[in-house]
Amino acid sequence: MKAIHLTAIGNPIENLKLVEIPTPTAPNSGEVIIKMEYSPVNFSDLMVAKGVYFVQPELPAVIGGEGVGVITEIGPDVDHLKVGDRVVLPFGTYAWAEFVKAPAEKLFALSLTSDPKQAAMASINPPTAILLLDEYAKLEQGDWIVLNAGNSSIANVIFTFAKARGIKCVAIVRRPEAVEAARQAGADVVAVESETVVQEVKEATGGANIKLGLDGVGGKSSAILAQILGQGGHLVAYAVLSGQPLVVSQVDLIVKRLKIHGFWMYLSEFLPKLDAAARETDSLMASGSINVPIAACYPLSAFSEAVEHSIKGEKVLLDFTL
Repeated sequence: MKAIHLTAIGNPIENLKLVEIPTPTAPNSGEVIIKMEYSPVNFSDLMVAKGVYFVQPELPAVIGGEGVGVITEIGPDVDHLKVGDRVVLPFGTYAWAEFVKAPAEKLFALSLTSDPKQAAMASINPPTAILLLDEYAKLEQGDWIVLNAGNSSIANVIFTFAKARGIKCVAIVRRPEAVEAARQAGADVVAVESETVVQEVKEATGGANIKLGLDGVGGKSSAILAQILGQGGHLVAYAVLSGQPLVVSQVDLIVKRLKIHGFWMYLSEFLPKLDAAARETDSLMASGSINVPIAACYPLSAFSEAVEHSIKGEKVLLDFTL
């Protein structure tokens, strides 16, 4: 079968190779075989290829952090799934191969109305969004949150889950041309990073005491979120798109008594909560509420083009059905 191997650490375009590897053997007890349909090329996949992610496989290895497929074989002692069920791959099962063997324990059959392309992106950003909203600040209907990278795929999902909870969102973007994308994704207020952005947000939100700031960028973008947050607010760093360390003024930290957190969904305290998050995600996908824009789908034969496209910041999928 065809698969994409990471052959060395460094440049993803140079070191990811399309190879032929053996098809998985028959599933053992508690396992299933999944025929892959779609898998995104995520920023985290590029970090794995560059050797800077939290988890590193032994090379050469199939990578790809999430994806969706259909079960083709079921091993003994698997009684909650059947052949033909569509499932999202569990954490630790790499996606960039035509067939994947996976433990059945963490799998469940997706709703028949869930879009498989959206489901391919369901195991990282949606649980991250749910946990970011639920784990730090006690948010109530009508409360505001603020986040940067406001035109990103993760922001799109955060807006969806926030709306379901009655929470309003301020999106900070770095380019004027990104404003409309953030608005279309569901942000209630969109502002561009500038010398006046803090005052603009205060005016737009009626001076709301914003309890939660979500930082996916780092650098000066972190400082802006800290300035916008209210007394006792929580600033949560969950990604570092700029490559710059988080920056916060001591004045904001001391006077506002801000609390700063680092987040990764696979930390031990969050693992027991991922199943419920996955099922909430499936419910919203089934209703059509989750609709992350996809720029393009690529066959495995064009995976290099997919990687190059993803580096530009747009969401692309590998399409195993082509």
